[in-house]
Amino acid sequence: MSRYMTPCRGIRAVLIALLALTLVGCTFGPAQGDAPQLGTPTETVAPLPPTKTPTAVPSSTPLPTATTIPLVRFAVIGDFGVAGDDLANVAKLVKSWDVDFIITTGDNNYPWGSAETIDENIGQYYHRYISPYQGSYGEDTGVNRFFPSLGNHDWYTDGAQPYLDYFTLPGNERYYQFSWGMVDFFVLDSDWNEPDGIGKDSIQAAWLKEALAASTAPWQLVYFHMPPYSSGDHGPTTHMRWPFAEWGADAVLAGHDHDYERLEIDGLVYFINGLGGGARYGFGETAAGSQVRYQARHGAMLVVATFEEISFSFINVDGEVIDQFSLSQ
Repeated sequence: MSRYMTPCRGIRAVLIALLALTLVGCTFGPAQGDAPQLGTPTETVAPLPPTKTPTAVPSSTPLPTATTIPLVRFAVIGDFGVAGDDLANVAKLVKSWDVDFIITTGDNNYPWGSAETIDENIGQYYHRYISPYQGSYGEDTGVNRFFPSLGNHDWYTDGAQPYLDYFTLPGNERYYQFSWGMVDFFVLDSDWNEPDGIGKDSIQAAWLKEALAASTAPWQLVYFHMPPYSSGDHGPTTHMRWPFAEWGADAVLAGHDHDYERLEIDGLVYFINGLGGGARYGFGETAAGSQVRYQARHGAMLVVATFEEISFSFINVDGEVIDQFSLSQ
């Protein structure tokens, strides 16, 4: 036999070799230890740089945790839910900050919390933060970045059902917890209609105490509608004077009085943020511990958190920084 292959036999050998390689690749796939392919469950995402907001994630996936994002920027609006120029100006201010998400201190839908007005009062201005969104002002983005709390006006219609139908929120949706970056948020219902109670010995309070105790985040923020301490027209809501500091809260935010106020009570900072769009109120007798009071213009709060510091700023619709306060680890 000649030691050289004929052309036909050479071609056949090459085809057989190629077929063998194809079968091996199909049968065994990548060798153990090879890097995972993009799109598999083992894919990881590098942390975003501090100057950017978190990449949008589907609403069904967990929110960003402290291991995935080093900086959090969010807005706080309160007593805002009445369509018109004042609300539009606050919404424009908030959007200019390019925040990661928005929280509210209640009264999202004036005057009666009804289904007929809720999209006009909320979705018209903030629909791109809400998911699932089924209103008439835009498309659903697939990412919920709007975390409201119930106000008394939200309760005025059918047990707050329009609010509960409009939003998709964690837990029972009346009071709940969520985390974003290095901040744990605890949202309460301060209204007398709350089925699980509103006193410091209530079922709701027991939930908060346990949830705060379990939190390992650098920051724990509690927010709801009716302020425990206030110099405003409504004044303080004593049934919400829970031992927040003892249970582990770093700050408490509320609304109800249509003004801005910062107070310090027994070493814990309390904010009142009710200038989101509703009619502005005056002040009454100055409460003990009141540090800053303002109601000349509408506005919102911008909060920026890192692992080491959290900074709270109230900024009016003219872009003026009215108050700034920081906490450090």
